[in-house]
Amino acid sequence: MTGSPARTGLPAVPRGISQGMERGSSKHSPRVDDQMSSEVSGLVQGSGTGGSRAEEFRIPEPAGEDQPEATTAPAGELRSGAPQGMSSEDVEARSRLGRFITMTALPGDREALLANARENEAPTDIVAALEALPEGTRYQTISEVWAALGHRNETTRW
Repeated sequence: MTGSPARTGLPAVPRGISQGMERGSSKHSPRVDDQMSSEVSGLVQGSGTGGSRAEEFRIPEPAGEDQPEATTAPAGELRSGAPQGMSSEDVEARSRLGRFITMTALPGDREALLANARENEAPTDIVAALEALPEGTRYQTISEVWAALGHRNETTRW
């Protein structure tokens, strides 16, 4: 005997043989097991592959005709933590400007910024704002461009 008895009076189990129960369904055939697992896949996996976990009574109804739409920011500010001296709208607008001026254009003057913005298919309002920049000035950062356009940057950074 190679193994040791689990309790006194029981025979020893040789190494390599499992002592646990075999896991499997003895009530259904494999075909029925597959059918049953596909029936509950939506509950197990969530939305995307088999359905949604949400039951119909849990899904919120849309706002009525005379009621405003639900919002994640009922007080008005969409984000907290805007830097001192800027509102969240200012941060979003400066970020929008930065999406159309890549780092390859900086440092750059008005013409380089305009060329880069057009290359990145900037909307007309951003191109028009960049056309209003004075000629001959080199800008190192988006914040400098933002300030030259007449907007405020944050007052303290760190």
